Amino acid sequence: MPISQKITPFLWFDRQAEEAAQFYTAIFPNSQIINVTRYAESDHERHQGRAGTAMTVAFALDGQLFTALNGGPAFTFSEAISFQIACQSQDEVDYFWDRLAAGGDPAAQQCGWLKDRYGVSWQVVPTILQELLGSAEADQAQRVTAALLQMQKLDIAALQHAAAGEG
Repeated sequence: MPISQKITPFLWFDRQAEEAAQFYTAIFPNSQIINVTRYAESDHERHQGRAGTAMTVAFALDGQLFTALNGGPAFTFSEAISFQIACQSQDEVDYFWDRLAAGGDPAAQQCGWLKDRYGVSWQVVPTILQELLGSAEADQAQRVTAALLQMQKLDIAALQHAAAGEG
């Protein structure tokens, strides 16, 4: 799968880069691990990497390139950077949410955001949300926002009911 892009997200893991790349490529369609570079014996003193373990993992998620690094615990993920998944249906929202949230931090789940088992933040969003929030009717946007703030995984039907002023 030849992919060309100018900007590639670079994710720093402690020691789970290859495991995380395998996890993500199993969830997203049209995904693959492209290349794994491994630590050599001489890297141990400088980088604390065990010989043969992954140093970097290049992978693609539905055509989007990523690079993961086993760089040690010096840096961790925060919600300041997250990945948004645009979903066309509730089935798609459920699919991505259920898989990415499995083993993640339940306390970090609100308004469609979740933190996965590796500490990476994702927002699983139905594409209709922008339309519902961007309504010229201010009351509709307020109702949708109020409903959104009560949710963890987003529920398209509940958002549409809120937009219509039902319930």
